[in-house]
Amino acid sequence: MSDAAQPTAAEVRAAAEAVKTALDRHLAAVERRSGEEDPAVYDAFNELAAAAEAYDELLYDRYDEVTPFEIPGEDTLPPYTGPEEPSALSVLIRRDYAVAEPQRLMAQARRVEAADEDAPGAGASGTVHGALGLLFGEFEPDEIASRHKEFGLEEGDSTLWVTAADESAEPGEWLEAPFEEVDAERVVCRFDVSAVFDEEFDDGDEEEEGEGEGEGEDGEADLADLDEDLDTDLDRDLDEDGEPARLEADR
Repeated sequence: MSDAAQPTAAEVRAAAEAVKTALDRHLAAVERRSGEEDPAVYDAFNELAAAAEAYDELLYDRYDEVTPFEIPGEDTLPPYTGPEEPSALSVLIRRDYAVAEPQRLMAQARRVEAADEDAPGAGASGTVHGALGLLFGEFEPDEIASRHKEFGLEEGDSTLWVTAADESAEPGEWLEAPFEEVDAERVVCRFDVSAVFDEEFDDGDEEEEGEGEGEGEDGEADLADLDEDLDTDLDRDLDEDGEPARLEADR
């Protein structure tokens, strides 16, 4: 930001005074609250958040400093305005993974490829891209989520949104852009999973990483040994004819 566009010291001081005033008003509203959902407290909260955010921005622009406060953002859902008795639902799911062990991923895919005569062309399991296609084509997403470590994957953030609709969509209507138009005001509920919600997440990962160090000269298990270890993993997925067991739901 140029010097001409920077706020003045007086503007920063005035914003700080506005935070103090808003803080006093919020405390007074809390002290006089008439119930858990007192609108006066709600309004005072929003005023305090707005004043604190304005001060934080001016402080940074003028002095390149920040406050130690986390300003509430607009990441919460707006009030629900959809039908009270929805006749149709859409479930939107996103799960992120890191490919933590490519060799394990491809070894699992080779077993699917070897047991399935209808698998894509030979050698698809020789690349991460091909292996992912084989595994996600063979296993339901929920099963991959529950067994991600077996497939060499590491979980990232995930979210699930349930949205209400007035009527079911026509077959093929939204397939070209399934996540393009999502009306946040029709979200019935949502469930988010993220490392930021779990303070113990990082400690657990560090312990697991420590246990894995020292396997071989490069810290990785020999591929032949890895293949042997994976035999047990996939045995339970094979039916009596030696074919990979599939879930009952059609894909």
